[in-house]
Amino acid sequence: MDKARLSALLASVRVPHDPRVLVGTSTSDDAGVVRLSADLALVQTVDFFPPMVDDPEAFGRVAAANSLSDVYAMGGTPVSAVSILALPEGLPPEAASGILNGAIATCQEAGCSFVGGHTVNDREVKFGLCVTGTVHPDHVATNAGSRVGDRLVLTKPLGSGYLNTAAKRGALPAALEQEVTRLMASLNRAAAEAMVDVGIAPGGVHAATDVTGFGLLGHALGMAEGSGTTLRIEAAAVPWIPGLQDWLGRKYACGGLTRNMEYAQERVRWTGGSEAQRAVLADPQTSGGLLVSVAPARLDALLAALERRGVATRAVVGEVVARGTHALEVA
Repeated sequence: MDKARLSALLASVRVPHDPRVLVGTSTSDDAGVVRLSADLALVQTVDFFPPMVDDPEAFGRVAAANSLSDVYAMGGTPVSAVSILALPEGLPPEAASGILNGAIATCQEAGCSFVGGHTVNDREVKFGLCVTGTVHPDHVATNAGSRVGDRLVLTKPLGSGYLNTAAKRGALPAALEQEVTRLMASLNRAAAEAMVDVGIAPGGVHAATDVTGFGLLGHALGMAEGSGTTLRIEAAAVPWIPGLQDWLGRKYACGGLTRNMEYAQERVRWTGGSEAQRAVLADPQTSGGLLVSVAPARLDALLAALERRGVATRAVVGEVVARGTHALEVA
């Protein structure tokens, strides 16, 4: 669902106040956080979607990684997961079991127990997980914590929306399709652990979000609006999936990109970036990386922690400045 429609839907929803809720719906965060005790809180999230790859097991892996990512974006540790699986009549049983086996394998990689799920009939396949995790109540990374002077670090390259569209049309070379699937199925666990290494607290990591369907533009806007700051993105510094440049343009742009750009257009001050670079910023990602807002004094420590934990992409893509006329600037 696009951001404008989602905002309209939530505008009339009456959310009751509960003092145990540390993170709810007000900041458009990746997951909810509920305090259980002085040193323990639950992180809860749900996400599901139709297939973006043909192979059932690969789809299960990608969908599970995407769902788990919401817990990682909060600095949490996934503990258990239940699945949501919608199946059309006539789908071969091995396709459904392949999806579940892929998800279970990814949950095992994450150290997260897969404990069941719910299945319904539908006209098309949809799959995802409800995930419960844990986090210390005083060390939660939210959308709303960015501070002026923070540097912005991105942990996966962009472009999966374009490349998945090309793959669905049978145009993408097999090697590139496999690389995109590998990136989407890779966990954000190591990036989250690097945030914890540096410290999710004043003077360390101040905020984080994962980059998924709203594109980097939409998720950066959420962080800016939640924290009352302006995020300045350097378009040329944003990493692309290698080979993406050959698949840009209207032919392989999915509908979500257009909606993301329309939502962002009046909220972004555009001072730089080529047409292609701007479009990639709006490209909807599946199971993208983390966008981390970190104090400048701890930037090098975060980059070193990401490298130490094997995170290949650790790009400094911008900074946080005082709130200006727009929530987001693209230079």
